[in-house]
Amino acid sequence: MNREVRQLCARMSLREPQARALTLLAEVLDRITLRKSEQGGDADVAAQLAAIQLIAPQVEDFEREFASLCFALATGVGKTRLMGAFIAYLYLTGHSRHFFVLAPNLTIYEKLKSDFDPASPKYVFKGIPQLAQTPPLLITGENYETGLGVRTEHIAPGTTTPQLFGAATSVQINIFNISKINSEVRGGSAPRMKRLQEYIGESYFEYLAGLDDLVMLMDEAHRYRASAGARAIGELRPLLGLELTATPKTIGAKPQPFRNVIYAYGLGEALADGLVKEPAVATRKDFDPTSVPPDELERIKLEDGIRYHEYVKVELDTYARQTSLPRVRPFMLVVAQDTAHASRVKALMMSDGFFEGRYRGRVIEVHSALKGEESDEATQRLLAVERDETTEVVIHVNKLKEGWDVSNLYTIVPLRASASEILTEQTLGRGLRLPYGKRTGVAAVDRLTIVAHDRFREIIDRAGAPDSVIREQVTIGNGGDVPERAPQASQAQPLSYSALTGEPSQVGANAHEGRVSDDVAAYTITSAADQAIARETLRVLQRYERLPSISQLNTEAIRAKVSAEVAAVLQPRQTPLALQPAPGEPAVERFEDQVARMVAHVTRAVVELTIEIPNVVLIPTRDVSFGFSDFDLQQLSRIAYPAVSEEIVVQQLRDNAREMIGWTKREGRERRAEDYIVSTLIERDEIDYDAHAELLYKLAGQIVAHLRSYLPDEAAVENVLIYYRRQLAEFVWAQMEGHLWETPTDYVPRITRGFSLLRPMAFSLPAGQTPRPFRQPVARGDNIRTLVFTGFQKCCYDLQRFQSAEGEQRLAIVLEDDTDVRRWMKPGPGQFQIEWKSGRAYEPDFVVETGTHKLILEPKARGDIDDVDVQAKARAAARWCSHASEHALGNGGKPWRYALIPHDAMEGGATALGLANRYGVDVVEL
Repeated sequence: MNREVRQLCARMSLREPQARALTLLAEVLDRITLRKSEQGGDADVAAQLAAIQLIAPQVEDFEREFASLCFALATGVGKTRLMGAFIAYLYLTGHSRHFFVLAPNLTIYEKLKSDFDPASPKYVFKGIPQLAQTPPLLITGENYETGLGVRTEHIAPGTTTPQLFGAATSVQINIFNISKINSEVRGGSAPRMKRLQEYIGESYFEYLAGLDDLVMLMDEAHRYRASAGARAIGELRPLLGLELTATPKTIGAKPQPFRNVIYAYGLGEALADGLVKEPAVATRKDFDPTSVPPDELERIKLEDGIRYHEYVKVELDTYARQTSLPRVRPFMLVVAQDTAHASRVKALMMSDGFFEGRYRGRVIEVHSALKGEESDEATQRLLAVERDETTEVVIHVNKLKEGWDVSNLYTIVPLRASASEILTEQTLGRGLRLPYGKRTGVAAVDRLTIVAHDRFREIIDRAGAPDSVIREQVTIGNGGDVPERAPQASQAQPLSYSALTGEPSQVGANAHEGRVSDDVAAYTITSAADQAIARETLRVLQRYERLPSISQLNTEAIRAKVSAEVAAVLQPRQTPLALQPAPGEPAVERFEDQVARMVAHVTRAVVELTIEIPNVVLIPTRDVSFGFSDFDLQQLSRIAYPAVSEEIVVQQLRDNAREMIGWTKREGRERRAEDYIVSTLIERDEIDYDAHAELLYKLAGQIVAHLRSYLPDEAAVENVLIYYRRQLAEFVWAQMEGHLWETPTDYVPRITRGFSLLRPMAFSLPAGQTPRPFRQPVARGDNIRTLVFTGFQKCCYDLQRFQSAEGEQRLAIVLEDDTDVRRWMKPGPGQFQIEWKSGRAYEPDFVVETGTHKLILEPKARGDIDDVDVQAKARAAARWCSHASEHALGNGGKPWRYALIPHDAMEGGATALGLANRYGVDVVEL
C-alpha cells in the first residue's frame, strides 16, 4: 500500500474492502499508462489489458472500447464512498481532474448529487482537507447549459495537480442520469446534451468527449450493458472506466457475469465481517398461512410488519438513549404486486381501521405510475426518509429495484414472491446498511427482517443455505420473539435529578412516582422557578467533573463560580427599581441570592446522592516497543487438512470459507501461496507488516511446504489455504505469541475526571407491564431480563433491571438490608472505564458505597467464576481499584475494593463488606 493510499484510507476512514479496492486501482495505475485511444483504435487498450492481467488475471476483457474495470461490492459496504476515494486518488496524484459520474435513474441521480454536495452530512470527500475546504465544481443535468464547467477551465490549467493534500485546485465532477446521454431518444432527435451550445461552438457532450483526462464512474454498472447505454458511454471515449455494482452480471433472461471484475466482495463476506445488517425472516408463531383467504393473509402480514416496526422503533430509541448516539428513525418497506395493488395497500394502511388510523399521512408509494407533483413529492420524501419522521412506510413495485439504500430500513413485507435472483439480492440490499457504521451487538439494531408468513421457507431457500444469507429467524406473536404490542420506551432518572428538577423517571409515557427515602426527600424542590435554576446548575456542573473530588463542589470558591455561570445563562428580566414589600410581607429575594441558595442546595444534593467514580487512564512512562524472536514452527505434522470439494465450499457462506465465494471464477486469489496466511495474520493489531514481514513469510513458507508434502498438487494446496486460512493463521499465531518480546515499562494512572454526574438510563419494558417490587420473587418461566424493579431506598436510581434472580436480584436485597450501605447502583454504559482486553471496556454489575469503603461487586454463577474472561475482568477491575484508591486517599476519599462473588454466597446475613472481605480480588494476587 503506497503512501497516498494509506493517507486516503486513514482520512476517509475506509473500510477494509474499500481500502483493498483502492489499493488495486493504485497498483493498476502504477503498471499502465493512461492514454486516450482514438476511435476505432484498440492497440493501447490491448496493451493495458495485458498489463493489468499480470496482477489481476481474473480480468478477462474490458468489454468496452476503453480500459474499464469493475469493482463488485455488496450493497451497504459503501460504493459511493469508494467512488469518492477513486476520484480523490486520481485527482490528487495527477492522473485526472475531469470526472463523469453516471446514474441509472432519477432516484440514484438525486442521491449522488446530494452525496457530492459539501453541505451533505454524507459528503464523500469529508476528511480530505483540500477537497473539503475547496469543494469540487459540480456540473449536473440542471446547470451544464450555463457553461459553468467550460468557463472555469482557466482556474487550473493543465491536467496535473500539486502534491497530495497540497494547494487547492479545481477538480470538475459531472453527474448525469443515463437518459441525458442515451443516443436513442423518442422521435429520433438527439438529446439536448448532444446539441450545439453557442458558448463553446459544440455540444457539451462533444466537449466532454474531447477532454484528454475524462474518467467515467458508473454507479450500478450492470444497467449500462444494453446497446444504447453502452454506445453512448463509448462515444464519450473516457480515459478510464470504473464500474461499481453489487451484481456484476448483465440483466435479462440469461444474465452473463462481467468479465472485467478486478475485485469482488460479496454479501456473504460482508455479513461474515459484520459490515452490514444481519438479514432475518419472520413469521407468526403457530400460524398456518393457508388457513385464511389471500386478502386476510395480506392484512395479517402488514399488521405483523407494523408490530415488528414498532418493536424496533422502541429498541432503537432505547439504544440511542443508552449510548447518547443519534436516534435512528426506522421505516418499513412494502413490496406490492403492481401499481393498483400498491394504491390499495396504501389506502388500507391509512384507514381508521388499521392501527386506529395512526399511520394516516405516514405512508408513501413510489412507482412508475405516479406522475407530476405526486411523483416529485414521493421522490423527495423517499430521499429524505433517513431524517423525515413523517414517513414510516414506503410501498413500491419496481422503482426501488437498485441503487437506493438507506440505513434506517429495518422491516420488509413482500406481498409477492421474489422471483429473480437479482431482485432478491437488491430488495435485501435496500436495508443492509448499518446506521452507526458498525454492528452494535444489539440484535434488533443490527438486523433487517423480512415478514413473510407464506414465503417463509421459499425465501430461505432462494437466499441459499439457512446458515448463509438469511441465518436468523424471528417469530411474531404470543410466546415469540416479537410481542403483539410494542414495548414501552422507559427512562430511569437519577434520584438527585428527579428531586431537584421535578422530572421523575418515565415508564412508557407515564411518570413513575416511586417512594423515596428521607434523605432524598430532604432535597426535593417543588417551586418551578427553583427547579429551573437547579436544572441549569446540573448542566453547568458537568463542566466541573475534572475536579479531583466531588466534595470540592461544596467549597465556597466553586459554588461562587457555578452561581456566576448559572446567573449569566438565565439572565432574568429585572425591573429598574426593586419593589418594596408591603408591611407584613416577606422581603423579595434578589435573583443573585436565589441562584446562590439553589446552587448550594444542588451541590449538597449531588455530593450526598452520587457515588464518586473517578475516570482512571493508564499512561505508559515511556514508549513501548515489541517484536518477535526468530523461530521455526513446531508440530507441523498435526496439520492434515484435506482439499475441500467445490460443492461443500459453496455451502459455507457464513464461516471461515467466505473467501471461497466466487473462487472457481478466480476472484480474490492471492499471487503467492504464502499471502493467504500472511494477509490473515496482519489483521492482528500486534503484528506490524513492515517490521515483521521477513518472519511472517518464513513461517507461512513452512506451512506451505508442509501442505505440499502431503497434498497431490498446487490446486489442492491453494484450496486448503483458501478454505482453512484462518485455522492455519491461528496455528502460526499461537506459536508466535510464545516468542513475543516487549520492552519493559511502567504505567502511571492519570485521573481525567474526579467524578461523573449520574446520567439517565434508558430501557424498554413489555407493553402493559409496570415496575415490580424488587423483593418480589420471579415466577418460574418469567424472563427476569425483561422486568424492571423498583421500591429501593438506597439505590441511586428508583428503577433498576437485573440479569439474574439468584445473583443480581439477591445482591440488591442484601445491599438494601445492610445498615452500613449508604448508596448503591448498577452502573450505566460508560460509567466505568476499565480496559480488560484489547481496548474492550468492562462494565461492572454493582458499585456500592459504605461508611468506610467503595466496592465493585460482581455476582457470578459459581460455575462461571473460573472462566478465563471473568478472571481477566477481575484482574483489570482490581488494578483499577488500586489506582482509584490511591487517588481517593490522596483527596480525602474512601478506598476501593473489588469482589467476585459466587451466586450462592449471598445468604440472609450477608453484608457488602463481609462479601468483599471474603471474595475480594487484590492486586497482590495478580
